[in-house]
Amino acid sequence: MTYRSKTKASWLAAGLACAPLVGCATTEPPQELIAARAAYTQAQNGHARDLSPAALHSAKVALDSAEKRFEDDGPSDDTRNQAYIALRKAQLAEADGSTAHFQRELAARNQRSARDQAASAAQTKEELQQARQQLAAETEARAAAEQRAKDAMQRLSAANAAQVKQEPRGTVITLQGNVLFASGKSVLLPGAQNSLNQVSDALKESKDSKILIEGHTDSTGNGDMNYKLSEARASSVGQYLESRGVPHEQITIQGVGPSRPVADNASAEGRANNRRVEIVIQPQEAR
Repeated sequence: MTYRSKTKASWLAAGLACAPLVGCATTEPPQELIAARAAYTQAQNGHARDLSPAALHSAKVALDSAEKRFEDDGPSDDTRNQAYIALRKAQLAEADGSTAHFQRELAARNQRSARDQAASAAQTKEELQQARQQLAAETEARAAAEQRAKDAMQRLSAANAAQVKQEPRGTVITLQGNVLFASGKSVLLPGAQNSLNQVSDALKESKDSKILIEGHTDSTGNGDMNYKLSEARASSVGQYLESRGVPHEQITIQGVGPSRPVADNASAEGRANNRRVEIVIQPQEAR
């Protein structure tokens, strides 16, 4: 009699022996089969069902075979061997499903990343184009403003309302003191308004420029008084220009007194030239 026949005979004898007894115990499956069942259930509930169905089916076939072997032979070596094979196939099916899921997620992530990078590149390109267009518009506007300011200075010079010249410190508009003020006074003369009106119109074309207004005197009289008088005169000119629309924040007032003469104070003509107000439109880099 073969081993399997002997085993069947033994199980049959045991079954007949247990038949009359009410409390006869059921044979427990081997641990290998219990593990195979659990592994297959885990694989079936995981990614293998959708992403690795062939491997899961192979594991099911192996588990069914192990179950049949247990049904026929009980916890025999053949049952354990079949159960071990089913366990490994179930584990392989779960591993294949997890790998396929990871690869799918990685591909989707890479695809999203590629889309994000393409969108970011397109946005950067658009922003760069907008920046270039804005820079071109600003450059064109600045050039037009500079040309208007230049034309305004030329009109001012042609009208003989003031002397205009270019210096390293900027465009200098010089107004003679006797045209603006009575001797020793800082109140503007009525006739000064015409010249200052033309000056204010020219200054308003230099919208972004800082404007320095300097009062100068000759060397006659008390030095401290001359400084105070030169500052008061510069302030009077600044207030009038503001009333004509030149922005307050662009204007700076400075009293120079007799410290920077342009002519010899020994002559009446020289002293008259030294009594002046200079309006300096400072260049952009001097700010």
